[in-house]
Amino acid sequence: MKENKKQRIYRTIMLIIIVAVITFIVTSIVSYDGNPKYIISSHQNSELAQKLNSAIETITKILDEKYIGDVNEDELIEGALKGMVASVGDLYTEYYTKEELDDFTASTLGNFVGIGVYMQTDFQKDAVVVLSTIEGSPAEEAGLKQGDYIIKVDGVEYKAIEISELSNSIKGEEGTDVELTIDRNGEILNIKVTRRAVHINYVKSEKLEDDIGYISIETFDEGCKDDFVADYNKLVEQGIKSLIIDLRGNGGGLVDEALGIADLICDKNSVTLITIDKDGKEETTKSKTNPTIKMPVIILTDKGTASASEILAGALKDNEKAEIVGDTTYGKGVIQELIRLSNGGALKVTSAEYYTPKKNKINDVGIEPNYREIEENKQLEKAKEILKGKMK
Repeated sequence: MKENKKQRIYRTIMLIIIVAVITFIVTSIVSYDGNPKYIISSHQNSELAQKLNSAIETITKILDEKYIGDVNEDELIEGALKGMVASVGDLYTEYYTKEELDDFTASTLGNFVGIGVYMQTDFQKDAVVVLSTIEGSPAEEAGLKQGDYIIKVDGVEYKAIEISELSNSIKGEEGTDVELTIDRNGEILNIKVTRRAVHINYVKSEKLEDDIGYISIETFDEGCKDDFVADYNKLVEQGIKSLIIDLRGNGGGLVDEALGIADLICDKNSVTLITIDKDGKEETTKSKTNPTIKMPVIILTDKGTASASEILAGALKDNEKAEIVGDTTYGKGVIQELIRLSNGGALKVTSAEYYTPKKNKINDVGIEPNYREIEENKQLEKAKEILKGKMK
């Protein structure tokens, strides 16, 4: 465990509550538990659909009659879908092609081929910035650092809005090289990275002095809760009396995984999450089980703590089951649903805003720590100091 931890991961996906096959006309969406969620009715005859069909038919006819090159129909369709969804203007709502969806699925399982770098758009600088590199990854070994701006990939320049295209250009077959042009504090560097299989170990733990347990969670991907429980049980066997949960740099993931961990600490039937959809409908999530973790808990947060991480931090703070040490969190308090499409792709759409159990707003605000400590190398020491005081 490194005290000077790098920021970990920023995920635009924070909740997959829908897994379904959806046609372009009429279908139902089914949630994980198999119960119908809602029905998408036909828009085939709606005014919007008629305008879209008319425009598409006109453009297709012109291209067919006038364009001197070859037209790939599949690429034409994918481009139209991407452009349509992007025009919504929401950072988190986007269309995934089948290949992009496959990559996302692989990454949520913790295995993929790439260079092992997490990126985010910086619209102020109109560029893509490195949030962190995965420990032991090709990106880390090549010397990429948090705060590096990726200007070009293999000589092709990309802007902030082109983060998906940039990401796709970085991907490739295992064993092949990709050259990144980096802006590091004004210095332009060219770094060659060799792609290979990357595995992410999302949960790490160790026993610290004074019988304090430490568990860091990099992201809430599939199986995270089970890994957390396994590591916690090992620490209990080693005699821990208190626990630090490190969420610094954790950009989110699957909310069910985060809520599962909240259930281990909060009292049964405690409110852990409140969501409100576009129609103002409010839904409340409550802890389903009696707590199994009853010792003092401290959560570490920073500016990179986002999304599902904020849900866990907010649930424990508002239920007075943990105190927070660190910096104000990122402030991503909106939920996305991932809807699979019949063409093999998927639509990720922002569908609701979420709030803490005390109905505190998170989006664009973040969660305030109980003990503010901005310096990263002092946050863990502050948490240990507080827990030692509680155990006296």
